[in-house]
Formats: sequence, C-alpha cells, structure tokens
Amino acid sequence: MLRWILGGREALGTVEKSAALFIGEEQPKNCFTEMQVLKGHFDIVRFLVQIDDLRFASAGDDGLVLVWNVETGDCLLELRGHTQQITAMTSYTIIRGGNTHTALITASSDRTLSLWDPDSGNRVQNISDLQSSVKCLLVLDRLDVWLSGGNELCVWNRDFELQCKTVHHSDEGISAMLELPKNFIAAAMDKEIVIFKLNLSGSDIVVMAMRHLADHRDTIHSLININDGLFASGSHIGELIVWDSVDWTIQAYEQIVWEEPAVDNQSEVKLTQQKPIEKSIQHMSSDGEFIVAAVGSGLYVYNVPMKSVVAYRKIAHDSNVLHTMLQKDGRLMSCSEDGSVRMWELQDLPLPAEPASSGFFGMFGTFGRSSKHSCPPVPKLPEVPGLRSLELNGDLIGHSGAVQMFLSFKEKALVTCSTDHLLIVWKDGEMQSQLRSLAVFQKLEENQEL
Repeated sequence: MLRWILGGREALGTVEKSAALFIGEEQPKNCFTEMQVLKGHFDIVRFLVQIDDLRFASAGDDGLVLVWNVETGDCLLELRGHTQQITAMTSYTIIRGGNTHTALITASSDRTLSLWDPDSGNRVQNISDLQSSVKCLLVLDRLDVWLSGGNELCVWNRDFELQCKTVHHSDEGISAMLELPKNFIAAAMDKEIVIFKLNLSGSDIVVMAMRHLADHRDTIHSLININDGLFASGSHIGELIVWDSVDWTIQAYEQIVWEEPAVDNQSEVKLTQQKPIEKSIQHMSSDGEFIVAAVGSGLYVYNVPMKSVVAYRKIAHDSNVLHTMLQKDGRLMSCSEDGSVRMWELQDLPLPAEPASSGFFGMFGTFGRSSKHSCPPVPKLPEVPGLRSLELNGDLIGHSGAVQMFLSFKEKALVTCSTDHLLIVWKDGEMQSQLRSLAVFQKLEENQEL
C-alpha cells in the first residue's frame, strides 16, 4: 500500500527479507488506505501522547512539543521552552471547578521539567537545575501527585512542589515505573526492580525502598502492568518475568534463547558474517490476558492465565521491533527500525513451516525463582496446546526512518512518529470516503436552501 507513491524501503538491518512476510499491495484486511504526512519537527520524533478525542502531542530530539488535531492534521500549538531533547512526556489530568482539564508534563536533557497547558500553549510550571535528566514520568491520579525517575526518584504535587525524593547512584538510573496497589511503586533500575512505598501522613509524603527484586540477569528494558494483580518485566537477554503485584513473587518465568546453527567448513565463513538474532525484549504490551513482546526483530504472544506461548514469529520485521500494541479480536500491531508498521492477526491455523526448536522458550510456568544466581535448566519446548499462527494482514509503508511508536485513536486514526522527523496519520479510507460524500450532500442541501 502506497509503495508505488513512496518508493521501496530497504531493510536497515542485515536480516534478509522473508517471502512469507511480503504481503503485497492488495491488503483486504488493512483499513488504513489513506495517510496524511505531518511536518513540524526538525529532528527525531520519539513520543506521542493523546490529549483528548481530537488532539495529541508529539515531542522528540528537537526539544519541541507540538499539539495536533488528528482529524484535520493541523498543528495547533508549538510549545517551546526546552533547549535539549525531550526524554519523557505524559498527560496529567487536572480538575478545575468540577471540570476536567488535561495538561502535559515534559522532561528534557536540559534537566528541566515543565507543565504545559495544551489549550493556551503556556508553560504553567517549570523546574530547572535538576541533579540529573529525567528518564520516565508516572502520574498517580488517586493521590494527586506525579513522579519523575532518573538517578533519583522524586515525588511532586500538582503545584510542582517537591514532596520527597530518594537518591540512587546507579549509572543507569530509573528507566521505567509502574503504579502498584496500596501506594506501592515498581521501578526498573538496570538489572533489578525496586519496590517503593509512598507513606502518607496528612499532607506529607515519604518514599521508602521496600524490596529489591534481583531476579533478572541483565538490563531491564520493559516494565508493564498486566492487570490489577500482575505486572511483567523483560530484559536484554530475553527474560520475561510475570510478577504478583501485591506480594511481588514470581508467577511465571520464561527465557527466550536461540540455538546456534551447526557450523561446518563450507558454511563457517557465511555464518561469521551474519548478524546474530537479537533476543532482547525491547517493548511489551498487554490487554490483561495476553502479553505481546517485541524480541529483536520478532514477536511473541504469551497467554498469562495459561502460562504459555500461543504464537510467535522469530522474524516479524526486517530489523528490531520498537513498539507493540494489542487490539481487539486477536489483532496486534508492531513498528520497527525498518520503517514499517505491521498489522497481525492470531489465527487458529497450524504454524507456518518455521520450525520450533527446543531452545525457543524454557521453564514454562516455573514458579518461585528467588535469586539471580540460580540458573534455569536447559530450555526445552514442551507440547503447547492451542498454539496459533501469527499472520501478517497489513503493512503500512510511509516512513523512511525507524518508527519509534504509534498512537491509536481507534476507528478515527493511527498516528506514527519516526527518525525521519515526520508524523503520519493513517486513516480508514472507506470511512473517509463516506465522510467526504456526506459533507458534499450536506453542502448541496445548504445551497438548495439558499
């Protein structure tokens, strides 16, 4: 789709294209047949945040925050103030006189935090001279506070006043945070997850480190909530751990490993030139029942209640997958360094000819792994009932650089951002055609009345 307009796209990695993943121009299950290119940034666009049903904000390495109308594609506001790249952005709901108002919080490498009003474009609050750059933000609506994470964890109130902080001297700092029940927070710090508790005494808040979960053997890249009782973490060496949100015990542990191909004299030179298959978990998303994990250039769908993998593709893109999203009816989306956005569907069909080795997943349903020093047994692939195929049914070609993430407005549109400095709004072509026809008829009726 749109390949004849925008030209072909070569893979940015060294992985060869698979013929099984070439869907062609005819994509009957892909509704996104219209696109609108949005220009405004002059560097990599990394973050997209929805403001309301019609507006969203984008931010990236140029330090700009732009507010857009998703229906028209108009740039409504340019929020200028940061002097270096944006490192985190989130929405913040404020209640004023019974009315709900959505603001934006941004963090930058210039060691500042800002609160923006997306209606007026004003920077309402600003905090400068932080000790380190903020890598992640977390809003706790129930407590009416928000947290910033970097080399230190800070708790702020709605007036941007520092309530408390805890300092850590890790080179990596805090890369991700989650809200857990009973005023607990999970924070990913290098190879471990630290559980913090927010103690409230009147208007005072104190943050305390309660537990260090040191069961990962490498850097944690992804931390997500599954449901009210579970959360998950994924590491650089392909470890997927499902945790209990209340007592922080391991409910399931999976290790993604790849068997090394056999080397003979004829193939030894060729194999040394090939890039090894990446097994790092870059991103995860969940709908409460399933987890989809972006592992290198592949995708893996994990059933949480069954504690088993239900579908996978070792090579889903031509390069590393950066972002994923689960949709309804067994559908999911992924975007990659190769510049593509792909749509997938879980089907009750036999897997394609791609063989599943004994080194695919290990320790299905393993419980109680309590120490990072205890090593899992040799991974083996058991008989998994209900294994399904993950079929490609849409390939959105538009970006010339790595697609960083996407934002769904459900039936209205899908927004993507990229290293090519562009945003693209993808729309349902049939729906847009109907809307244009309706607008024409309404115009004709108005003219007749005149």
